[in-house]
Amino acid sequence: MQEYRISPRERLVLMAILEMYIATGEPVSSQAVARYFEHRDGLSPATIRNVMASLSEAALLDQPHTSAGRIPTARGFRYYVEQLQHSSRTATDVAMLDAGQRGRIAQSYSGVASPTQFLERTSHVLAQISNSVGMALARPGDEPVLEHIHFSRLAAGRILAVLVTREGAVQDRLLTTTQEWSAAELDAAGQYLNENFRGWRLDRIRGELDERLEQERIAYDRSLRALNELYGQGALNADAVLPAVYIDGMANLLAGGMDREHLREMLAILETRQRVIELLEAFVHARQREVRVVVGLDDAVPAMQDMVLIGAPIRIGSRAAGTVAVLAPTRIQYEEMMRTIGYIAQISEGMLDGSANG
Repeated sequence: MQEYRISPRERLVLMAILEMYIATGEPVSSQAVARYFEHRDGLSPATIRNVMASLSEAALLDQPHTSAGRIPTARGFRYYVEQLQHSSRTATDVAMLDAGQRGRIAQSYSGVASPTQFLERTSHVLAQISNSVGMALARPGDEPVLEHIHFSRLAAGRILAVLVTREGAVQDRLLTTTQEWSAAELDAAGQYLNENFRGWRLDRIRGELDERLEQERIAYDRSLRALNELYGQGALNADAVLPAVYIDGMANLLAGGMDREHLREMLAILETRQRVIELLEAFVHARQREVRVVVGLDDAVPAMQDMVLIGAPIRIGSRAAGTVAVLAPTRIQYEEMMRTIGYIAQISEGMLDGSANG
């Protein structure tokens, strides 16, 4: 991470301003900082004003109005996060999370029996704790498992295949057929796959169908002839299956004081599954182990100005199983959220191992 070269005195003042701004959401005046350091030698009101001016020149603070106090910039928040991560191990140590909070988090997963349920529940848990947006992304396994498939006729020679995997991923695929198939024939094809292959890996289904479709009783049964062509058009190919995304807490943005246009843009992004996948995959890497904090998302997504993403990957054994994250205003309580997400990532391996082996 980039380190900003500021003096110890500047660091003291900057950290104080950041903590006061996170607590109140209001610009911080030099008088407020002076009261904060009332009994500390060498930090007179005049000195504090000079320090705040230097921090503003370094783009760590901003002054919304001429007569107003200062607020941290994205660069200032990044410095704050760096200090939390590097200056004190206990600041982000999962073991420092309040025992009661750990118990409540663990209890919230009662009844969870699969990775999909775990991730869906996590988005809700994080939304409640952060009072912001909780997100979870499920990475497809080595080979997806069929949960359900449905075929719909869109137009002449055009069929929509909707494939749902056991992991919760959904794939919409447009197929082009050489002959017309009725709704009944498409339903029969989907019913055959769902009844015979639900719970099978897609690669195993393809291998089994290659054998069965050679058998005369299937290949020439009019009610299942559609299956032969739909399969040949790639209805069961898994190369385009996208990760499943779970989002909760979007309503929390409504109470956050965000202006109407900014809110509209944010909601539009969060409602576009592909955009959320790109956001999480761009900033939270499966190879990492630690919690990642990204301030200044507007560099990549302009609508996310003044937002922060705090996330971590989760694993089943050595396999990356997904990502859990919070999208929140930059005023969030960083230490608590970093510890919370770290704790959820920590307990996920044991919980998901148990569900995977069950």
